[in-house]
Amino acid sequence: MLKRFYKTKILEAGCDEAGRGCLAGPVYAAAVILDPKVKINGLNDSKKLSESKRDELRIEIEKSALAWAVGVVDNVEIDEINILNASFLAMHRAVDGLKQKPAHLIIDGNRFNAYPNIDHSCIINGDAKYLSIAAASILAKTHRDEFMFKMDDELPNYGWKGNKGYPTIAHRKAIEEHGKTKYHRNSFRLLASQKK
Repeated sequence: MLKRFYKTKILEAGCDEAGRGCLAGPVYAAAVILDPKVKINGLNDSKKLSESKRDELRIEIEKSALAWAVGVVDNVEIDEINILNASFLAMHRAVDGLKQKPAHLIIDGNRFNAYPNIDHSCIINGDAKYLSIAAASILAKTHRDEFMFKMDDELPNYGWKGNKGYPTIAHRKAIEEHGKTKYHRNSFRLLASQKK
């Protein structure tokens, strides 16, 4: 059973990212402040849900949350600042976009670059423990998947509708055959044969 809040009686936003381990595309993050009066059935860690269930829940979350926002850091910025910093920056951009300012952030993971003037707590596997982080994980994942579907239409040789940019054997084979694209992360090991 996922918990509603880490701290009660204050406005709290859950934050999570998607796409950290991908070879191509941006990293996305979301920040969500849930309405304590509204129960969203089936809310869970995005990794435990089917694609159709995530899409369904995204509509619910965006409709009923007190505030939500998505932040994006593209592959060019990822190469410049590294993926860990890019994940934190995407979360900061998501918090920047919230129409209400939370008093506290709960972050999925064990590290975070502090957001100015807002306390935070890092929670390992937070998306499986707290509803607002689970909601953020769903928004980050669905918004990122949507981007990758569009990129797949533009560049269909890489199978992004299926692999979403993750390092599958088929994705690496496509890079070998067709070369890398403007969406690939040059700081990542794109081919299995590449030296680290």
